[in-house]
Amino acid sequence: MLVSAKDMLNKARDGKYAVGQFNINNLEWTKSVLLTAEELKSPVILGVSEGAGKYMCGYKTVVGMVKGMLEELNITVPVALHLDHGSYEGAKQCIEAGFSSVMFDGSHYPIAENIEKTTELVKICNEKGLSIEAEVGSIGGEEDGVVGMGECADPNECKQIADLGVTMLAAGIGNIHGKYPDNWAGLSFDTLAAVKEKTGDMPLVLHGGTGIPEDMIKKAISLGVAKINVNTECQLSFADATRKYIEAGKDLEGKGFDPRKLLAPGAEAIKATVKEKMELFGSVGKA
Repeated sequence: MLVSAKDMLNKARDGKYAVGQFNINNLEWTKSVLLTAEELKSPVILGVSEGAGKYMCGYKTVVGMVKGMLEELNITVPVALHLDHGSYEGAKQCIEAGFSSVMFDGSHYPIAENIEKTTELVKICNEKGLSIEAEVGSIGGEEDGVVGMGECADPNECKQIADLGVTMLAAGIGNIHGKYPDNWAGLSFDTLAAVKEKTGDMPLVLHGGTGIPEDMIKKAISLGVAKINVNTECQLSFADATRKYIEAGKDLEGKGFDPRKLLAPGAEAIKATVKEKMELFGSVGKA
C-alpha cells in the first residue's frame, strides 16, 4: 500500500541518509523504480509532475497503476506517491485521487500568500494522514512549465513555512532543474546551514539532484537533507538507451516495432540509474 513520506524521511534525517524521489513518466519507468527499490530494500518516493500526470491520463490513472504494481510485483518496501511542484489546485486534485503525499510549490507567491495556501493544504493533509512538502526560494531551471531563477531561500521565511506543520521543506540553495551549466556556482551551504538552524528537525529536500557532485550531495545530507529528487538523469539514461537500441536496428525484425522490446533497454537504464543514486544517498537496506 502507499504510505505517507513522513516516517521514511524522519528516519532518513535521524540516520543521516536521504530517500530518493524518482519522477515517473510511464509504466516501464514506474516498474523499474519499484523493482530496484525492492531489490535494494530501500524506501522510495515516486514523483509525478502535473505534466506527467496529464500525460499518463490523469491522477486517478496514476494511482491505479502504482497500486496495481505494488500488489502484482509484491513490493514490500515503503512507497510514497508524491505530487512534484504542484499548484494549489493540483495538490487538491491529487489528494482526492489518492496520492499519499503532495508538494505545494508556493515559492512564486509573496510569502503571505504562500503561507495562506500552505496552511489550508497542511490542514487537509493532516486530516487524511498525508505528507506535504512546501518550497521557499524557487529552484532554478524549468520543469513542466514551472520556471525558477534559482535564488537562495530566506531562512526566516523558511521558518515561517516550517512552523505551519509541513512534513518537509524544499529550500532553494542554488540548485537547478536539468543539466547544470559549466559556470554553476555550486550549492550554497551557508544558506542550507542557516535554514537548518531556523527549522530545527524539519527534513529538508534537495531538488535538481542530477549532476550535483557526490561530495556536495553528502555534505547536503549531513546538513539535514533527507530527500533528494532525481528526474533529468533518469530521462537522459532512458532516452540514450532507447536511441542506441533503435540505431542498432535491433527492433526491426521484419515485423515492425515491438514496443516492449523497444522500451526494455530504457527500463534497464532506469534501474541502473536508480541503483546508483540509492547507493549514493545511503538508503540501501533502510526499508
